[in-house]
This record gives sequence, structure tokens and C-alpha cells, in this order.
Amino acid sequence: MSIVLVTGSCGLVGSESVKFFALKGYRVIGIDNNRRKFFFGNEGDTTSIKKNLKKIKKYHHYNYDIRDKNSIKRIFKKYNKKIKLIIHAAAQPSHDWAKNYPMIDFDINAKSTLNLLENTHHYCPRAVFIFMSTNKVYGDNPNKLKFIEKKTRWEISSNNNFSKGINENMSIDNNIHSFFGVSKTYADLIVQEYGKNIGLNCACFRAGCITGPAHAGTKLHGFLSYLVKSSIENKKYSILGYKGKQVRDNIHSLDLINSFWEFFKKPKKGEIYNIGGGSKSNCSILEALDYIEKVCKIKIKKKFVKQNRTGDHIWYVSDLRKFKKHYPKWKQIYTSKKILDELIKFYI
Repeated sequence: MSIVLVTGSCGLVGSESVKFFALKGYRVIGIDNNRRKFFFGNEGDTTSIKKNLKKIKKYHHYNYDIRDKNSIKRIFKKYNKKIKLIIHAAAQPSHDWAKNYPMIDFDINAKSTLNLLENTHHYCPRAVFIFMSTNKVYGDNPNKLKFIEKKTRWEISSNNNFSKGINENMSIDNNIHSFFGVSKTYADLIVQEYGKNIGLNCACFRAGCITGPAHAGTKLHGFLSYLVKSSIENKKYSILGYKGKQVRDNIHSLDLINSFWEFFKKPKKGEIYNIGGGSKSNCSILEALDYIEKVCKIKIKKKFVKQNRTGDHIWYVSDLRKFKKHYPKWKQIYTSKKILDELIKFYI
């Protein structure tokens, strides 16, 4: 039976990938040692997700740390050419955490990606390698655009080169990335190199905010999930910088996994794709909070903090045209309102 290998299999992207490909008839091997609990405490604990995944007959779990080279090599050596797809979703995902522990962050995000690529090259070179990258590879370059301040959000003018969203041509140089952004940028670049230089079938999916009810959102990671959870359970939310008008594009995990499926069926070598909610699914923090108040009929206490997070984007909307051109069968189902409705229902 053909095998799909998923790192970070108990995270949002990983767990959705496991369920998706198991339903497609693949045997799925998951690697996850619940490192999120170490990063974020009990809020980030994925034990319950692992318990549910292990009920899937075609799923086999390895409680390995992706930094453990010998353990990772054993998996590749055992399954070798039966592995048809690697979805690398494991990561240290927080700006704030990375600043305090840059060595650990780089080992997890950068060096482990290189190790996975090397094993793919040696044991299953015809497999497809999908790397879950981030829009933080662009650092704060999106903040250098000219913005228009509106009542509830920042916007850019319709005649701006990026009016349809941030595309793959934006520079990744001469900016502040955050330590997390740097480690993910290295991983992104090395994935491209294994495609363009060595010929692996691989791509970097540079996502904005990925979300869904399976997300264990925390204060340091998981923007929309944590916002909804905090608003409903605590009736309060702290807004860091930009007057709460910063815009995020939000892609539902199922829409993202479906983009993986399209790439898997027709892979390319060392490609990059900006993937996110795009023009169909984006909102500011204020807009999200206002929507929750309206739907839930509650009043949320908003605490405004002037200082923004390092490298945080004022406005980020993904330009999806490149991916849609390459994979016209991919259809985006979720809007921000539909995502919020699902999250509200989950937390009520």
C-alpha cells in the first residue's frame, strides 16, 4: 500500500492531512511528539488529537522528535519507496517563542527540514515533498506598502502592484523577519534547492493564517482560533498594535489540504506558492471581534497595546493566481465568515 508520511501529524495541518489521505485509501505514517505542549503549555497539548487519529485503521503513529536523525532515518529506511508523499507540517510556529530560544527554533524548523529532504532523496526520490512554509519569509516587506486607513481595517489602493494580494515576486531581503521567519526561510530555500538542483518533486506552500476547529489556538500561535476562544470564554481580547486594523487572510485547513492533493497529482520541482484566504477570505482583528459580538450577542473587552509584535504584518492578503493557474481544479470553499461561524459553533 502506498504511504503518505506526515510530520507534525497531531497539529492542525497534519491531523487534517492524516484524515484526508486515509479516506483516499493511503496508509498514513504520522510523526509527532506533542512538542506544542512544551512550546505553549496545556493549551497547546495535542494528546486528544493523537488519541482520535490512532482510531483510524490506516494510521500508524511514531512519537519521534523530528530532530532525532536516527529515528527519522529508520522510518525512511523501513518504508523507502512505498512513501509516495511527505507532508512536512512539523514546526516551531511562534515568533515570540523563537526569539527566546533561537537555537531550538532553528534546529526544529531548518535543520530538521534538511534532514527530511536528505532522507527523501536517498530512500524515496520519486516521492512528492510538500513543505508547509509561511508568509513570514517576506519578513516585514509587506509593511512597506502604502496603506489607506479605513474605519475597521488597513487597505492598499487598487492601482498598487499588490492590490490583488502579495505574490511570489515580493522580495524576501532587506527586512526584519523574526527568528521564526529566518528559520522557516532557510527551510523554504533548501526545499526549493532540492527541487531545482537535485530534481525532487517538491513545493513550498507559503501560508498566511491557517485555521479550523481542529486548531489548538494559543496566545502565541493560532490567531483566529485563539481570538474566538478568548472572546467567547473570557469575554476579552488583547490587540497588539496597528489599532486592531491589521488584516489577515484566513485559509481553512480543508481548503489547504485540497491544494496539497492537487499538487500531489501533478507535482513540480522546487516550486513556491503563496496560499491563503486571498481576496475571498480575509478580515481585520476588529472585524473578527465585531462579527463575534454580533453573532454571539456579547460584549468583548478589548485591550489595545500600542506596541506591535516584531515583524507583524499590517496587511497581508495572499495572491492565489499562480497556484490557481497551475491547478485550476482547486476550489476554495471557505470564507472568513464561514470559518468564524464554524469556530464559534465549536467553542460555544
